[in-house]
Amino acid sequence: MNTILQQDLNDIENILEKVKQQGIEFLNSLDTIPTSNGKTITADRDLNQTGLGVLSALEEFNQRLAPLMIASPGPRYLGFVTGGSTPASIVGDWLTTIYDQNTQAVKAQGGVSALIEIETINLLLQLLDLPKSFLGGFVTGATMSNFTSLAVARQWFGKQLGKDFAKNGISEPITIFSATPHSSSVKCLAMLGIGSQNFIKIKTIEGNREAIDVADLEKNIEVLNGKPFIVITSAATVNTADFDDFVALNELKNKYTFWWHIDAAFGGFAACSSKYKHLVNGWENADSITIDCHKWLNVPYESAFYLIKEEHKLLQIETFQNSNAPYLGDPLENFSFLNFLPENSRRLKALPVWFSLLAYGKAGYQDIVENSVNLALQFDTFIAENENFELLAPTRLNNVCFTLKGDHNQENVSQFLTLLNDKGKVFMTPTVYLNRKGIRASFVNWRTSEKDIEIIIEEMKNTILELKI
Repeated sequence: MNTILQQDLNDIENILEKVKQQGIEFLNSLDTIPTSNGKTITADRDLNQTGLGVLSALEEFNQRLAPLMIASPGPRYLGFVTGGSTPASIVGDWLTTIYDQNTQAVKAQGGVSALIEIETINLLLQLLDLPKSFLGGFVTGATMSNFTSLAVARQWFGKQLGKDFAKNGISEPITIFSATPHSSSVKCLAMLGIGSQNFIKIKTIEGNREAIDVADLEKNIEVLNGKPFIVITSAATVNTADFDDFVALNELKNKYTFWWHIDAAFGGFAACSSKYKHLVNGWENADSITIDCHKWLNVPYESAFYLIKEEHKLLQIETFQNSNAPYLGDPLENFSFLNFLPENSRRLKALPVWFSLLAYGKAGYQDIVENSVNLALQFDTFIAENENFELLAPTRLNNVCFTLKGDHNQENVSQFLTLLNDKGKVFMTPTVYLNRKGIRASFVNWRTSEKDIEIIIEEMKNTILELKI
């Protein structure tokens, strides 16, 4: 063994103790660590011939790289849709690294950690009150969850025409309908060879909505004269957290043959609360669902899962089977995740989720969801009542979409947000909604409190004064 490797192995307890203490210090300081710091490095470091050893590498990390780290897991990071990491999820993530399993099979001499993943999916189905008719697995994020689901939808579409797109490639145009798809779904259409522009955009409901106009959808369906199609719907659009009408989509499902996919990256967790569960009524009849865990479930990146109806498992195998590896056996007899999703090499992503679900249960996640929404509504009230801001849309769940008041201030929106973010006390994301520059604040972090709302409001008021508009 390399001498330096041997030294690190002999000193592993001391090394991990130092890292543990550093991690605790970071977590205990999240309230004061900047949410944005503007620091940078040249990123052109030369690789040394002889290794430094872990402790020397850690020292250099702390000097050069740690200052780049921001409080993105903290309570006032409202950019994108970014959760934090609960204590239980950190335990699960650390143990995932320690045990370092390649999660594939449920019956194998080489390890059966996939059973943990299957159990975790079962726990998630209970949390979200979804039927066991869904099979699921973990991927890196909503993009790969959408990719996995839409890849199977692509295979389903081909089979409706007597084609095997997975084996022979796409030989027919694929009809896809959507109203307000997330950019990750559109990206997936490009990656799947369908084309990012090859979907038919359905009208949205009138009245400042992003939800699909079901009547317009049906008009487009009727034009197809019975031909198959795919519908991509939303459980919370990213700008305004708007939900498509799943009850109405169920009625269409009874009349027409199509694949129904729901992007529920964060909105799916509305199911955790009796107050907001109605927003996903009917979603249990979708063919596939995308849900992120590193958003409202508050586990570390990278964590998401797909749900696909078990009745489609042959299509899923046709799409992802390692068909030129006979040593893997019959995928129906010997279940392995590598025949059901894109990756062959897989971290045990389920473990942080498993720990969180057992640690906090249904009540814990109901509290997180309802607290997030309550805080979003408090922030909404401030925006609505302050003379310097205006809402771009009603706050339907946890995302507040707003801008500076008046069209004459459109030119100042970007400058305001840059000044606000540069202060490092809060971070929000720019957006464009109804052709107006806006700002989006997303509340999903388990740490966020009313005190944080007070700090955010104070920072916004000060920034307005500095902007002098």
